[in-house]
Amino acid sequence: MTSQTTIDKTGPEDKTPSPGPSSAPAKGLRGHPWFTLITVAVGVMMVALDGTIVAIANPAIAKDLGATFAQVQWITNSYFLALAVALITAGKLGDRFGHRQTFLIGVVGFAAASGAIGLSDSIAMVIVFRVFQGLFGALLMPAALGLLRATFPAEKLNMAIGIWGMVIGASTAGGPILGGVLVEHVNWQSVFFINVPVGILAVALGAVILLDHRAKNAPRSFDLLGIGLLSGAMFCLVWALIKAPEWGWGAGLTWLFIGISIVGFALFALWETKVREPLIPLALFRSVPLSAGVVLMVLMAIAFMGGLFFVTFYLQNVHGMSPIDAGLHLLPLTGMMIVGSPLAGFMITKVGPRIPLAGGMVLTALAMYGMSTLETDTGSAVMSVWFALLGLGLAPVMVGATEVIVGNAPMELSGVAGGLQQAAMQIGGSLGTAVLGAVMASKVDSDLAGNWADAGLPPLSHAQQEQASEAVQVGVAPIAPGTPAEVATQITDVAHDTFISGMSLASLVAAGVAAAAVFVAFLTKRGTNASAGAGAAHI
Repeated sequence: MTSQTTIDKTGPEDKTPSPGPSSAPAKGLRGHPWFTLITVAVGVMMVALDGTIVAIANPAIAKDLGATFAQVQWITNSYFLALAVALITAGKLGDRFGHRQTFLIGVVGFAAASGAIGLSDSIAMVIVFRVFQGLFGALLMPAALGLLRATFPAEKLNMAIGIWGMVIGASTAGGPILGGVLVEHVNWQSVFFINVPVGILAVALGAVILLDHRAKNAPRSFDLLGIGLLSGAMFCLVWALIKAPEWGWGAGLTWLFIGISIVGFALFALWETKVREPLIPLALFRSVPLSAGVVLMVLMAIAFMGGLFFVTFYLQNVHGMSPIDAGLHLLPLTGMMIVGSPLAGFMITKVGPRIPLAGGMVLTALAMYGMSTLETDTGSAVMSVWFALLGLGLAPVMVGATEVIVGNAPMELSGVAGGLQQAAMQIGGSLGTAVLGAVMASKVDSDLAGNWADAGLPPLSHAQQEQASEAVQVGVAPIAPGTPAEVATQITDVAHDTFISGMSLASLVAAGVAAAAVFVAFLTKRGTNASAGAGAAHI
């Protein structure tokens, strides 16, 4: 039996607006668009902040709980894995039961899991509750977009998404700064406990302000097999990307999981053509602009997350900055995202998404090229220029791609579309970190031995070479205890120069990905279904 959902592929001039939410226009605080935006921004801020703030707390957690390096890695990996796997299914839950309820449950669960982590006395408990954080965060993020889509009329939606993107960008980039302050002056538990009062505030605001919007033809059943197939395929894909640096890209285990994920996606696609109410109607992807928006989000995340991954090592391990100082040096990136996101929303409303999206990816490509020119002694002013340019380029892409994906989906699939947007970003980030990490590792492996020999340093055994390479990949000089100061200086110079060569190549690859995304941006257009929620609220 085929899907009953019809996806419009025509332009705005051919489009008859799809039925809006069944709710009556909002009066007073309940359902007010701008207050709704403030409410969802408070909730989304927790999830975005936790993506980066925890990295600063990891060393303190490891020391306090006696965790190994592999266990500490899973503090981050478990969160992103759960988030990526559950996002689309969580969006469907919002479409089925209402985005208000899904959002509030997500906030309560996320805050509760955060408090439980702060009370944990073992690394296993921390990892388990990080999984719960990811699952509840997955409920919260698509629901926030669904609420904005249902609440704002079409002419205001881009501005709302711009502010929403600004909050995510500021929270993501500000995580290391806030995390550094809390860990240094309070304790690592405070990094998680801070989510509890924020969650209480979001729930209080949500109970008073959020209005439950339901599309008239919202789904009434669940595609359980589809959920299982998609979740399994997503898990295998993200798991392979996470483990590839450890297993090796040529390892059979890596490609086994990638192969299983491909088979899982194929079976999912086949099943979705048979079920009456599919999890993701495949007709959704007949919309070229929507599909282009998803691809664009993946490419943007590859360039951004993959490239930025090495910048933190560059600032801390090559320049010797503290985590707080490194976070402060990234403020130009944060600042331009904060300023640029609302401006991007305004521009997209006026001229459509194509030019801002293409221009944003051009600026991103230029910024990543600029970052490939950084040296061990590059000054803060030069770094700030490239970081600011990156923030200015990312802002229109975060806003525009989100609007293209959500706005080109029918109202009854706004949660699924929001899940697609977030899942694309998570997969892109994981792919960027894994692929650019492989580029870095390959470059370091090929250059380190020659650079080491050219400096006249004692030759390394095969085991020592592998250990040194792993250290240099994150900008750390492999200096053994008792090494004379002059030799230690030589090792440091070789390590940093080799790291810079690897980061430069990885940044050039990221620039190439961003340049390719420019052409994808020209396939986008304004959301043909964006007006579906216009009658649901007043401005």
